[in-house]
Amino acid sequence: MITLFGNNEPPPSLLERLKKSVGKTRSEIAARVEGIFAGDRRLDAEQLRHLENALLAADLGVRTTKEMLEAVRQAADREPLGDAAQLRDALKKQLLGILSAVPANAKSNGAAADVRPRVIFVVGVNGTGKTTTIGKLAHRLHEEGSTVMLCAADTFRAAAIEQLAVWAGRTGSELIKQKPGADPAAVVYDGLAAARARGVDVVIVDTAGRLHTKSNLMQELEKMKRTAAKLVAGAPHDVLLVLDATTGQNGLSQAREFTATAGVTGIVLTKLDGTARGGIVIPIVRELGLPVSFVGTGETADDLVPFDAQTFVNSLFD
Repeated sequence: MITLFGNNEPPPSLLERLKKSVGKTRSEIAARVEGIFAGDRRLDAEQLRHLENALLAADLGVRTTKEMLEAVRQAADREPLGDAAQLRDALKKQLLGILSAVPANAKSNGAAADVRPRVIFVVGVNGTGKTTTIGKLAHRLHEEGSTVMLCAADTFRAAAIEQLAVWAGRTGSELIKQKPGADPAAVVYDGLAAARARGVDVVIVDTAGRLHTKSNLMQELEKMKRTAAKLVAGAPHDVLLVLDATTGQNGLSQAREFTATAGVTGIVLTKLDGTARGGIVIPIVRELGLPVSFVGTGETADDLVPFDAQTFVNSLFD
């Protein structure tokens, strides 16, 4: 049974690794919160402006920031916030509420127990780590006991096909590919037909690193989805959008466009390191109702871990 998008608790080792990685994204929030109450000051309009700047600097976005500040004001009206710890707890409660409102499998198209293969489309612009994420995802699925086929439907970039072939070899996955420039929908057709014939559990489809402003490429993605649906009931069952954590608010723009066109079911946040703020996941979840499924914490096959809301929120403050 495939548990990729189930509610099973990830092993403690993965939680600890996630906590360590996300901990590097703490931007200015912790320092600003501590500074707000310096000199025994109470929370006032000036302090709220400082807090607003900190939240915006963390890539939480204007809409989410305003909602959080209003929630803090209301909390302060009910019971005055007298120190940094109380303010920190109020902010953590708001962030956790946003992230927990969308379960990990909320947008998944699902798949009946007897439907094989499960079809996962992976989308995103060039440079986000999309193909590498596919390799890491294949590794996780193999560790769970599933058979995996990789489908090289990013035919515009020869290097993408070669890179996917390397990951297929590393993870023991089957690979379906054609020559560079081939019709991506035809590659999807061949891949799913082969997967059905061979009884493969999961097919992961690599798509072109299309810019979200290019309507013709989005139309091509729609064609690929229609092709998949003809061969496997309900396919694609999941559409994962790979976002670079360092892109900030541009990531939210990408997520909006891909959600409208590709039917994104979950986010994979990559490059979560010392240069990334990572706060962009908050407005993505809040405004688009998309769950964060995984985060990429490094370069090895094991460095793709399930997103944990509580750990993420704690890492921004503690």
